[in-house]
Amino acid sequence: MESLYESSVELLKQLIAIPSFSRAEDNTADALVDFFTERGIKPNRMGNNVWVINRHYDKGKPTLLLNSHHDTVKPNPGYTREPFTPATEDGKLFGLGSNDAGGPLVSLIGTFVHFESVKDLPINIVMAATAEEEISGPGGIESIWNSLTPIDYAIVGEPTGMDIAIAEKGLMVLDCISKGRAGHAAREEGDNAIYKAMRDIDWFRTFEFPKVSEMLGKTKLSVTVIQAGQAHNQVPAECKFTVDCRVTDAYALDEVLQVIKENVSCEVKPRSQRLKPSGIEKNHPLVSAGEAIGKKLYGSPTTSDQALIPVPSIKMGPGDSARSHSADEFIYLDEIKNGIKDYIRLIEQMVNI
Repeated sequence: MESLYESSVELLKQLIAIPSFSRAEDNTADALVDFFTERGIKPNRMGNNVWVINRHYDKGKPTLLLNSHHDTVKPNPGYTREPFTPATEDGKLFGLGSNDAGGPLVSLIGTFVHFESVKDLPINIVMAATAEEEISGPGGIESIWNSLTPIDYAIVGEPTGMDIAIAEKGLMVLDCISKGRAGHAAREEGDNAIYKAMRDIDWFRTFEFPKVSEMLGKTKLSVTVIQAGQAHNQVPAECKFTVDCRVTDAYALDEVLQVIKENVSCEVKPRSQRLKPSGIEKNHPLVSAGEAIGKKLYGSPTTSDQALIPVPSIKMGPGDSARSHSADEFIYLDEIKNGIKDYIRLIEQMVNI
């Protein structure tokens, strides 16, 4: 266990030192390929996604996917440390991506290495280190899904304090346009698009979807951007605004979209319907195993690659989501050590070994 922990920390330090912004993760992908190759594990790569399969793969057994991402956001302007210089201090490892999601990633990799050569393991394990998670880009987990071996269930590594998210809100961003008619502001001319938009914006502000998720609560609609007008003396003919929709597992995205279109007068266009809400049954073996080792279950309001994985999954990993994207990001070294330990315990509990 100690050697797994030490190699995982060294890998994380290496990854921190390599800039890996979304869509520019090629060098961290190279480092991951080298890590597995040096250990006699054959890596697969497509784009900036790297995955490996346990040595004694048996297509007759169910397959568990371990997945986390190696891309990062750009450094927060408040950084006081060099973001690409890994530094250990007071039991913390500082560096961009250390918490989100470097800690979960290397802990899952350590877990995979632990099980990789076990002959009589009753399941297969695939480890996928993927790209573009921070931007929900198409070049990430989606792009390799059909190239993976068939997957039955998954653990998605994100900083959850090793609690288990068994449901996650989906995300749908709407571009809305209210249309009026231009006119001179000094005269009774035109049809003010801002006033028309205000009625719809008030609907978004006050409407509540009747079904409430047990784990995720209410579906939430938030108007976040608004643009209108060209001059102080011109009645605007058009008002554009953006709506952030956080959808629970009580609804499908197209259901929410249909309700919205039936209740507003503006044009409504979703940017995407890819980031679906997710949920897993409480009696699923992954969840039962988590409860057996004392893990707290909860619903996550934030999205991750879990939204793009079309099989039952849980979200679980070392670190704290409150540190994600923050200045002077860090993870406690003990969180990595305990993360590897608890991932292993979870899998052993699930397969009864």
